[in-house]
Amino acid sequence: MPSAWLKTARKIHKTLGYLLAIQLFFWLLGGLIMSAIPLEKVHGKHLAQRQIDNPFVFKDYSGWPLLPWDSFGALHNVELTHFLTTPVIKIIEDNDTRYFNGITAQPFAAPTQTDIIMQAKAHLMDKTKSIKHIEKVEKGPREVGYREQVWRVEMADTLSTTLYLDAQSGQVVTVRSRLWRIFDFFWMLHIMDYNEREDFNNPLLITFSATSVLFCLSGIILLFQSPPWRRRRTQK
Repeated sequence: MPSAWLKTARKIHKTLGYLLAIQLFFWLLGGLIMSAIPLEKVHGKHLAQRQIDNPFVFKDYSGWPLLPWDSFGALHNVELTHFLTTPVIKIIEDNDTRYFNGITAQPFAAPTQTDIIMQAKAHLMDKTKSIKHIEKVEKGPREVGYREQVWRVEMADTLSTTLYLDAQSGQVVTVRSRLWRIFDFFWMLHIMDYNEREDFNNPLLITFSATSVLFCLSGIILLFQSPPWRRRRTQK
């Protein structure tokens, strides 16, 4: 191979190596961390259930025929669910979701803080855990997708298990923990989206990926500077 090509490849390889060193380390480290933590643990399935089996059957929803069916818009779905010991009918319309008491057919009253505590503990896998902090927030943090009107219930355990519950229905929205936050941090480094951590096609990642390919290609060219087969022939 012409020496000029090798000289250019060597210069490109060295320069790109300096530029990519830290990010390549983050990619490798992030890949190791994310592959080492099972996804079910990241999602907190070993910490809390997102849903509990409904103990009620259809006949328990005696308020079904009393619902104001004529007042509903275009219905997308009707779900028979529950909150603690109360059957609940969930009406999903075009632009709204409403909840009704399954017995009285009256609008379901938003849970109190005491109700939320009972609901959170009912979903925990370890019922002995105590609550460290509870608050109702107008807009949740990024880890709950900035969802509005939620209760945040943080448990006093080593993983900082946190349950987010809908303020209107009391249903568990999601479960987060220190494991999820560690995974999320390395996911951010991996896809190089330092804001929302969701855009896998952001320009920064594409640029660094293309640069990494060029780095590898220049390294392959440098192999021809002193190929193994030439060294074996010389030794003979």
